[in-house]
Amino acid sequence: MTALGFLYPGHSAEDDYPRIEQLLGSDIRLQVVHTDIGEDAHRVDALLEMGSAARLAAGIEDLRLSGAEAVVWACTSGSFVYGWEGAHDQVRTLATTAGLPASSTSFAFAHAVRELGVKRVAIAATYPDDVAVLFGNFLRDAGLDVLGVRSSGIITAAEVGTWGEAEVLALARAGDHPEAEVVLLPDTALHTASHIPALEKELGKPVLTANQVTVWEALRLTDRRVNAPELGTLFTREPIVQA
Repeated sequence: MTALGFLYPGHSAEDDYPRIEQLLGSDIRLQVVHTDIGEDAHRVDALLEMGSAARLAAGIEDLRLSGAEAVVWACTSGSFVYGWEGAHDQVRTLATTAGLPASSTSFAFAHAVRELGVKRVAIAATYPDDVAVLFGNFLRDAGLDVLGVRSSGIITAAEVGTWGEAEVLALARAGDHPEAEVVLLPDTALHTASHIPALEKELGKPVLTANQVTVWEALRLTDRRVNAPELGTLFTREPIVQA
């Protein structure tokens, strides 16, 4: 049994995690602990507070008691808003506080794109323009080629959490770029766990979504690989064999 821990801000699309656990179909348990988000707003000042060390630390003891072997801050905007170096500081502090390997959804996206062996990405974001641009900058700092950033101007995670498959597919189509090798949907408040095969079929390329890559990142931290086609191309990759 591998137990994976996730600090999830508030309540929006946390039901993606039991769905993903079911699709993994293995001896893997996903433990979600909710953090206090303060103000529900995709606004820089609110996001900085949401991702503060004090708010994250408050959920650590529950994860320890669950037996989690790694922890991921399951929030994209509440990590990349700190910038490349600041986001590194955030996960280092989280790892030290938890005494566990740690990461965040922002780094999960960067690592997942590398896992696919590509560099050219398009971003289809629910966020307002200024926040979406910060995610593009974060990925550029990760060495990726960001070909387009589509924003939807949504302020609250609560609104994002009401979106269904039709809205998710429309967002992905609008954010795609003809030269992009992969499309990224960076919001853990967005329900996507049930839609990934449809997204990849619609766009004809890999699609990475926030809760999907967050779980993949936790598996990576614990050196686990699981083949789960219903979770998209990312979960069907063969391990890279070093020569």
